[in-house]
Amino acid sequence: MATMNPPVSQTRSFSTVFLIELWERFGYYGMQALMIYFMVERLGFDDDKANLTWGAFTALVYAAPAIGGWVGDQLLGTRRTMMIGACILALGYGLLSVPTDSQYFLYCALGVVVVGNGLFKPNAGNLVRKIYEGDDSKIDSAFTLYYMAVNIGSTVSILLTPWIKDHWGWNVAFAVCMGGLITGLINYAFMFRTLSHIGSPPDKHPVHKGKLAAVLGTGVVTLFVVAFILQHDAVAKGCVYFAGVVILAIFAYLIAKSTRSERSGLIAALVLTVQTLLFFIFYQQMSTSLALFALRNVSAEFSIFGIHLFDWLPAQYQALNPLWIMVLSPILAWSYTYFGKRGKDLPIAGKFALGFAVVAIGFFIYGVGGRFAVEGRVSSWIMIWGYGSYSLGELLVSGLGLAMIARYVPERMGGFMMGAYYVATGISQYLGSVIANLASIPKDMTNPMESLALYTDLFNKLGFVAVGGTVLAIILLPMMKRLSATHSEHSQAKTATAPASAEAAAE
Repeated sequence: MATMNPPVSQTRSFSTVFLIELWERFGYYGMQALMIYFMVERLGFDDDKANLTWGAFTALVYAAPAIGGWVGDQLLGTRRTMMIGACILALGYGLLSVPTDSQYFLYCALGVVVVGNGLFKPNAGNLVRKIYEGDDSKIDSAFTLYYMAVNIGSTVSILLTPWIKDHWGWNVAFAVCMGGLITGLINYAFMFRTLSHIGSPPDKHPVHKGKLAAVLGTGVVTLFVVAFILQHDAVAKGCVYFAGVVILAIFAYLIAKSTRSERSGLIAALVLTVQTLLFFIFYQQMSTSLALFALRNVSAEFSIFGIHLFDWLPAQYQALNPLWIMVLSPILAWSYTYFGKRGKDLPIAGKFALGFAVVAIGFFIYGVGGRFAVEGRVSSWIMIWGYGSYSLGELLVSGLGLAMIARYVPERMGGFMMGAYYVATGISQYLGSVIANLASIPKDMTNPMESLALYTDLFNKLGFVAVGGTVLAIILLPMMKRLSATHSEHSQAKTATAPASAEAAAE
């Protein structure tokens, strides 16, 4: 008599995706912590060129999943595509570790990272969605904890890679990023069976060699296209605007072609995606204006009650973001589950409004902190508390962005819409770099008092923009409440009729 394998728990399946995401983010954020400094200090880029190059790259990093989600859904399978993407990412970080000052080689290596991220990112998120399909309160909690995986990996790498760079050089530091991906792949090899029941239809069949060759061949072409775009600012800007039009057109088409029961959810997803786009303009400051602010206008000393503890490297200040998120994520995840069980959980639209409010507070902390600067340098505590407020806002907006797609978008559109969401965030990443250039520091400006004035002026303006985002989110709350209620009613009706339909089909 054949024995059946016991069902795999949601927790074990989630843990597998959680860990591969942790190591993938270790690699990406280790590279991010170094890249703006690498371009400015090693390759001699001015602030404008470094910010816009990084902005174009991150826009492409976030745009690529629009295709990667479709590849996972329709061609290679969600699980399989995720792992191919992880392998390509490891290759990209390995290329960054090659000792050369060639700008074109840098652009090609970044192109490989774009391709790998495009295949990995939407499919990892879509697996989490499939694990918790149909349980809204658990989806919010799961994606908040999933977001914490990002920050565990990034915290370690952001603290580690700048230190390695100072002791052994840029190339060794980038090689460590590659090592993170390799570690994640080895870990997955031991745990992949926990996901054997999760995935898209192609995962159930052997890989189609022709489709695999087509995907890899397209990836090679894409990396050279990316290298070309990164060399030409005008082309990058045109691509960003074109992508924005395409995203709006996609949403309009899907809403028009959707069934009545799906429409309210898609409209809600569109509204929240636009709000998320605004948030990522703020998010991009962490790796551009805030990173360069830390280099030029933040004290390296960390002390408590006048007792010196240690010194920060400028790049390590970026680790404050994931550190705060690891502290706040479990608290928010618990609160979502606790209040969700009692029917008192704040709707996603309400969480977005609260998120913009605390982001505004964070930027005002940076802006006002300049008044207390000593010889043009602010205390490390200004960065700590500013990042704390900013990070809470990030969890409430960006941390629930994927949960929003999982909740409101029909399953048949899941992978594709995950990708569309990332394209929207990529657009705002580029716009964030454009805005960061409002505080671009000329190479001949060496007085920290002059650069301090430029940075704090930018941060205060961003604070007021975040206040505007808060007001807009509050105004939209009644409409979002109606759309969410309509979506829930249709979902419950669909669930209730499904068993009856199955029984009729059996008869």
